[in-house]
Amino acid sequence: MRITPIEIQQHKFKTRMFGYDTAAVDHFLEMLADELERLHIQNNELKESLARTRTSLEQMREREKAIQETLMTAQQVTEDVKVNARKEAEIVVAEAHIEGERVVREANDRRVQLVNEIQEIKRQKISFEGGLRSLIDNHLKLMDMDTLRIEEDDQQARLLQPLLSDEDIDERFDFP
Repeated sequence: MRITPIEIQQHKFKTRMFGYDTAAVDHFLEMLADELERLHIQNNELKESLARTRTSLEQMREREKAIQETLMTAQQVTEDVKVNARKEAEIVVAEAHIEGERVVREANDRRVQLVNEIQEIKRQKISFEGGLRSLIDNHLKLMDMDTLRIEEDDQQARLLQPLLSDEDIDERFDFP
């Protein structure tokens, strides 16, 4: 049976001759002792429960703090990874641009080289053709000169023929 503080304050003992009824007082004190013992046990249990709850709360707060720190670290790492990835991407793009410019420059250099080679080959062709034309012209002139000489020789022979007879020719040149 529970006793409230109001019941204790309002409890009246029967009076007898020489004072209060000792059995009633003893009985009331036993009830009070039982109730105080129960309250004391309950108080200790509540204190232990509170201590466990506080310990658990403190552990949870530590875990929460650790989780928050981990989360902040993870966010920082994520940001660092993003920044590094962006930097690496920029580096790769820059290297690709440089490589592309190098390839274009080499292609242009090769094109210029090929154009120069083609022009040199054309110059050589023109030079060869000119030399060949000159050689052919010289040969034609020589052939024309030989033809003229032969014609001149024929003309001279025709001119000389009436003057010389066959016998004169044979004698002159010792023909038998």
